[in-house]
Amino acid sequence: MVGCVSLTLGTTLCSCEDYLDKEPESTVAPDDAFVNFRNFQGFVEQIYNCVPDKEKCNWCPSWNWGDDEIFNPEADSRMTHQVDLGNFRAWETTGNWLMKSGSNPTATGDNFSHSLWPHSWYCIRKANLGLANLDKFVTGTQEEKDVIKGQLLFFRAWWHVELMEYFGGLPYIDKYMDDKAELNLPRLSYKECALKAAKDLREAADLLPINWDKTSVGAATENKNELRINKIMALGYLGKTYLWAASPLMKNGAQLGAIKSGKTYDYDTEMAQKAAEAFGELLNLVESGATQYSLAEFKYKDIYNHQRSDDATSCYSDIFYTIKQNWKMPGTTEAIFRGPMNGDGNSSNWNTSKVFGPKVDKVVAHDNVIHQPTANLIDAYGMANGLPIDDPESGYDPTHPYKNRDPRFYHDIVFDGFKYLNGTPGQYAPLQYCQLYTGGNMRTVENASRTGYFIQKLVPHTCNEVDRDYDWGANLNCYLPYMRLADIYLMYAEACAAVGGAKAKSSNFNKTAEDAINTIRERCGAGHVGAAYVADAHKFMDEIRREREVELSFEGFRFNDLQRWLLLTEAPYTQKYSHEFKRVESDDFYKTHDPKDAQVSGFTKKEILTRKLFTKHYWFPLPISEVYLYPELNQNPGW
Repeated sequence: MVGCVSLTLGTTLCSCEDYLDKEPESTVAPDDAFVNFRNFQGFVEQIYNCVPDKEKCNWCPSWNWGDDEIFNPEADSRMTHQVDLGNFRAWETTGNWLMKSGSNPTATGDNFSHSLWPHSWYCIRKANLGLANLDKFVTGTQEEKDVIKGQLLFFRAWWHVELMEYFGGLPYIDKYMDDKAELNLPRLSYKECALKAAKDLREAADLLPINWDKTSVGAATENKNELRINKIMALGYLGKTYLWAASPLMKNGAQLGAIKSGKTYDYDTEMAQKAAEAFGELLNLVESGATQYSLAEFKYKDIYNHQRSDDATSCYSDIFYTIKQNWKMPGTTEAIFRGPMNGDGNSSNWNTSKVFGPKVDKVVAHDNVIHQPTANLIDAYGMANGLPIDDPESGYDPTHPYKNRDPRFYHDIVFDGFKYLNGTPGQYAPLQYCQLYTGGNMRTVENASRTGYFIQKLVPHTCNEVDRDYDWGANLNCYLPYMRLADIYLMYAEACAAVGGAKAKSSNFNKTAEDAINTIRERCGAGHVGAAYVADAHKFMDEIRREREVELSFEGFRFNDLQRWLLLTEAPYTQKYSHEFKRVESDDFYKTHDPKDAQVSGFTKKEILTRKLFTKHYWFPLPISEVYLYPELNQNPGW
């Protein structure tokens, strides 16, 4: 692999005096890196430095490639649209978090220097070098030795697992290979690779503490340890590794027609049970109060403006961004795994904060690139009573399409009549209340919404030229976590349901799959899963999948979910839609009424595009230059 031949560790190794909260400032000879805890931990934390920031790895980046998002045409060169075209080779050239030109694993303070493919091989090799030199760490306490080994095992697995999601089974490199090593490692199947990663993650979980602040090794950096690898992170990825290996794609192979054949529901139940046990172990620790993690509260006095209730102790919005909190890193009590912030405190405002709103009259500044939710995603948000909108008992009314919806809809989605500009609008007065109906002033395809919606889940709508929450004084900081607690509940539910349906549970946690889904719904005030869905294994799995689509929307999971469920090539998941409708109410209605109560007419769904994807698209192609390195490294089928 490229990590075996073209990426070397060099002759100097950095040591971080204050670990993740301080840049490397000294160099030591390679042998000295392993002689004491401070130096060895500095060696390990170069790996932390390499974790890509999906939202800020480039100007106007793209990380969410499912059917839930579409860009305006000026952004056709971004990876989201290239996936729409079936041009999966574009992952190497579009400047996204998978591959960014100029990536440098030793660079600090620069989000643009880090991406997954090149850093994976560097970090796997570095982890193996550290593991090979554990015997030199003779001065360390047992606790110090355990956390060093646990972190290295975690990272060796994590970088493999992240690559496997896009490229399938790979050689699992579990020994240090110098520049003279012979390249002959075979590509393993996904399951074979996953089992090796799971072995590393299980051992890491057994070695690592739950909370570094409660250990001797973490005392020197107390209250600055939240990003350090711990037992909960290792258990989370252990469960995820098993669940992905259990999924229909990995069990049955890439194929068309999985809905008709029923293969989309065909899991490897042995692997699913292993996943359930790992997640159960984690959730039992969380719910017993043994960890620092909990679901963030969903309590708002003004949900449209993400203003938390006075009695809220944590905030759902803070998972994704913080504002007026001195650039505090997002995540609150719910984020489990994140990388470090490599940019300065204001780096969110140079790109991320300006790519979610309309560019009409430049009411949102910067490039004419807009992340937009499709009508597919809008339709996934069910009703407040918990039923999907296509259930005859749901109460959904297309003449009042935004009434009585799942509370997360009002948190996440900017829809027709929404008050977009809170301050004195001045020249932007015509844009103060969103005109997102067909023909409205925010429905221009080139610089506004082509679907009828914007999204403010990850960036608040107040990032505009009137409210200016993307200015320095607002201290806006955005970061998208790789794993959070809600995802754990959802993966637990899926793993249990794959084994035994809605009433199944692990042996080490007292909640069923149904209970786990309802825990997430209770947090936001949505109704429980309906009885008819609980009674039918396939319908219940569909509800789990809909729950993932809503709860994890725009977080970058949707593409991989459709992929592993064998739905990536299947209608309706290959289509992207808009909603077309006319207003019934006058424009003044929206100035004095809640926009969710507005009546509309002619509410229909219109196809924007159809992805023409085939079995080869279930995996991304390996770089052509890599597959010529040695015969055993074969290309993915069809590429």
